Amino acid sequence: MKISADFTVVPDDFAKAAAPEYRTGGVPVISFPFYIDEVSPDAQYLHWTFTDPDSIPVCGFEWIHWTVANLPIDALMFDFNDAHALAIPPDFSRQMASMIPEAVQGRNSSASKFVGRENDPAVTMRYNGPQPPDKDHDYYLHVYATKNPLPGLNQGFWMNELLHKLREAGETPDQAGIFLTGKA
Repeated sequence: MKISADFTVVPDDFAKAAAPEYRTGGVPVISFPFYIDEVSPDAQYLHWTFTDPDSIPVCGFEWIHWTVANLPIDALMFDFNDAHALAIPPDFSRQMASMIPEAVQGRNSSASKFVGRENDPAVTMRYNGPQPPDKDHDYYLHVYATKNPLPGLNQGFWMNELLHKLREAGETPDQAGIFLTGKA
């Protein structure tokens, strides 16, 4: 599997410099587009995490920005420029529930009791864009593909639940990732 994007620095619309209309509660909520290519032919479902390891010195833990599980591959549109690449469109996080109701999104770090600043599901259970407070951060998008959906994951799952379900799946998931930079 290969993951790619048309950028290496997360564009302003999806991050700290997002316009007010692209925010909810001050948080950027418009997810960025990316591509998934060369997925195992046996794979039927996609799952992903988007995290900020550089947040550890700032807040004491790796910030979770977005998690998705049980997205049927056949529900996605192919990139017309590359017949092999699956395209995740911009703003997919907010549109996914109406487009693909069987797929679910997990909680991000805004839902943490340690952060405690937000309880709006539009912020806590969707994409939460990069807003590094101290310097540019590197973010990691990790995509997994499995033959079967992961059981027991409901809207608002925690990232560790996703990782446990991947381990328990009885298969080695196809997987790949990409580092992206978020500007301070």
